[in-house]
Amino acid sequence: MNINLIAFPAAVLYFIGGLSTGLRLFGAEGAWRPPRGLGIGLGFAALLLHAILLYQELFTSGGLNLSFFNAVSLAAWTVAGLLLVSALSKPVENLAIVALPIAAITVLLDLRFHGNHLLGEHVGWDLRVHVLTSMLAYSLLTLASVQAILLAVQDNHLRRHHPGGFIRALPPLQTMESLLFEMISLGFVLLSVSLVTGFVYLEDMFAQHLVHKTVLSIVAWFAFAVLLWGRYRFGWRGRTAIRWTLVGFAVLMLAYFGSKAVIELILKR
Repeated sequence: MNINLIAFPAAVLYFIGGLSTGLRLFGAEGAWRPPRGLGIGLGFAALLLHAILLYQELFTSGGLNLSFFNAVSLAAWTVAGLLLVSALSKPVENLAIVALPIAAITVLLDLRFHGNHLLGEHVGWDLRVHVLTSMLAYSLLTLASVQAILLAVQDNHLRRHHPGGFIRALPPLQTMESLLFEMISLGFVLLSVSLVTGFVYLEDMFAQHLVHKTVLSIVAWFAFAVLLWGRYRFGWRGRTAIRWTLVGFAVLMLAYFGSKAVIELILKR
């Protein structure tokens, strides 16, 4: 199947799904606003097409192709999937205004830039577990970072006594904060599993091509550990929680994709 026939409709559906959510949040008072389910439904349709595209791009005769843009696309798909599934039972669909357009962009980038970084068929289940937990941890903590940004905007509006506009469409501040720490807690557990499986199953986590990823992942792990401990011990919330979340995510993003971008796109290795 021609991947263009899959990629472009997937990107369009992602964009329209994000736009639908944006209109519901930012629409003028009294104007028609798309129903909540429209953005979620469009997102699921895009997710299905994206999955078909990823299957064709990732699974090759030579093994699993985890080139830079394939990995970014897979991460965006995982983020969008976790968001949409969660939105069926929790008020997190507002994150779609960021997650769905980003997923659309990664689809188009993956279509434009082809890479070849194969994990051969000989790769065992242990490495596959490590890769899977790493991707899930990154995806959940990505959602947490977007949630933290929305929480910061909401907190700023409430402090300035401007609760109108799209703030009215968001869940209460306490609910937003509880959702943030649920995401961080689960993401932290998965990140811990990822690090443990890496140290147990990989030959040398501090080899030259892995040392930056390993060190930065450990730094991010400590950042989220400190945040969760501060929440438990001192009841950290609000701006303190937001800062720690964004710092941890920034370091984790460098760990997962910073070194990969340098190695594959700059050094051409």
